Amino acid sequence: MLRQKKQDIVRIGIIGSGRIAKRFVPEVKLVSGTNLEGVYNPNIDSAKKFAKQYELKFFSNELATFFDKIDAVYIASPHNTHYDYIKFALSSNKHILCEKPLTLNSEQANEVFGIAKEKRLVLMEAIKTAYSPGFQKLISVAKSGKIGEIRDVEANFTKLITGNVRELDPTENGGSVTELASYPLLAIIKLLGENYIDMQFDSFFDENGLDIYSKIYLKYDHAISTAKVGLGVKSEGQLVISGTKGYIYCDAPWWKTKYFEVRYEDSTKNEKFYSRFDGEGLKYELSEFISLINGNKKKGYKLTPEESITISEIIEHYIKGKSNRLDSTKGSLYL
Repeated sequence: MLRQKKQDIVRIGIIGSGRIAKRFVPEVKLVSGTNLEGVYNPNIDSAKKFAKQYELKFFSNELATFFDKIDAVYIASPHNTHYDYIKFALSSNKHILCEKPLTLNSEQANEVFGIAKEKRLVLMEAIKTAYSPGFQKLISVAKSGKIGEIRDVEANFTKLITGNVRELDPTENGGSVTELASYPLLAIIKLLGENYIDMQFDSFFDENGLDIYSKIYLKYDHAISTAKVGLGVKSEGQLVISGTKGYIYCDAPWWKTKYFEVRYEDSTKNEKFYSRFDGEGLKYELSEFISLINGNKKKGYKLTPEESITISEIIEHYIKGKSNRLDSTKGSLYL
């Protein structure tokens, strides 16, 4: 009987010591073949406090020292730092799991994925929904023909945030689109593809020019779609996939997919689907990451580089349009 080749433990380090990093730590313990070693933060006191709290082996505010002690990195820093940290990690020959959005610029996303491919390193965007079993099942059912041809996707994600936080800081690329749009765009792109033919945005802004509520419209030659996101306006957070034979309904929080229903004109034929979503869901993306590092999968299909680049492209287009065409009188953006 052949025995599987024993895999080395993948030593992971975290860049950043904020809220998402704190949620990541307990999830690492749920994934075999890896160990969380240390943390980097340019603020050494923050790194030290984080390392002590979670009993990590080391902390550092020196990137070279940090990368010398790990095999792979989880980047959980503010959006506008992702690109530089990814470039440094690639130059250090480290595998990378980076929080969303991967970059705020599609050219940068293309560049780093190209470097990763050339160096045979894993670079993966951490949109946890993409890797969860429930969402994978939903995508499979939607594409199976059960609801016929998909003609419309509506994906919403809103939450109310107050206080002095990064999400509400324009200087840190805060706002509803940069913070939340990756999730609904993921659903739309997985279902309808990357080749949209037109896009439009509508937004409301606060007194600081921060988009607190936005709609993104993507048009395809065979379908239409809407992504709705908000930090200062609350709405129902459902995912609705409309087809020529029926539709799929997944209520909030659909991005933690545990349940969805296929619904028909004849309601007696409706079907319900259930899946697990454990903890914060970060274990699913980490498990995929470790599998790719160990070569158990030749290519990740749950979120491809092309899909991540498309998400970056749409967010980039929004940022440029917001900067150029903000109507301060109406508080709206039309592109």
